[in-house]
Amino acid sequence: MAADRPRLLFVTDLAYPAKGRRYCDEDIFLTSRLREDFDLALCHPLDAPALMDSPGFDAVVVRNSGPVLHHQAAYDAFRERATSHGVPVCTQLTGKGDQAGKQYLVDLTAQGFPVIPTVDRPEDLGLLPHAAAYVVKPKLGADSIGLEFVPRERLRTLSFDDGPGLLVQPRIDFRYEVSFYYVDHTFQYALYAPRPDRRWHLERYEPTPADLDFAARFIDWNDIDHGIQRVDACRAPDGALLLVELEDLNPYLSLDLLDDATRDSFVAAFKASLHRLLDRA
Repeated sequence: MAADRPRLLFVTDLAYPAKGRRYCDEDIFLTSRLREDFDLALCHPLDAPALMDSPGFDAVVVRNSGPVLHHQAAYDAFRERATSHGVPVCTQLTGKGDQAGKQYLVDLTAQGFPVIPTVDRPEDLGLLPHAAAYVVKPKLGADSIGLEFVPRERLRTLSFDDGPGLLVQPRIDFRYEVSFYYVDHTFQYALYAPRPDRRWHLERYEPTPADLDFAARFIDWNDIDHGIQRVDACRAPDGALLLVELEDLNPYLSLDLLDDATRDSFVAAFKASLHRLLDRA
């Protein structure tokens, strides 16, 4: 390894069995391209708190590390150590989206952002629009873990105070889901799932200017200087886009679905972001 090249600790769970995604393939490809500019070592999320202070690592990259709830204590230790020691981390640890749980969906609803209406208190259930069924999920959930659909009459029986709390949303009969992928504040590409029942059967999507304005509003709100973010939205029956999630922790990128030019452009943008991060550090 060249002594004058930056060194990265790349955090990933290559064995995590994600539905419809192959974390290992994506990160094997991505690290093969990052090695053109950086020396790097891969580690499991459970090992990151101990290894991040090892001599020689200039920054930590968190990619497909799986849902945090599977290793919450290790992730909390990682965040505390990185913050207290000033370790450069990509994606930046100040994210207000999924990095901090799902509370942002409640906050954005209250602030009038175009999100699926979301509440987290029994006294606010009346603020939700009428629907045939409702989505209930834990505030600290991920990857649809703990998600269930319930009829309206069951909402009053929910225990909102158990554990980290619950979120409730109307179940929307949306046309399709679409994701917008960003490096720092720059849009890279968009993919969508034409069939609502096949979330990870994605195709390329050509966003309109209005679509990009929608996505950029959440990127600007999150105010992350460096890192990868994915804005997940659904197309409501009336044609409007509504935010589903703001993935700012370790969003899967579906790089295998891109053409060579788009994939190369994304890799170049990610490399440039990492170089800027290291220059600032």
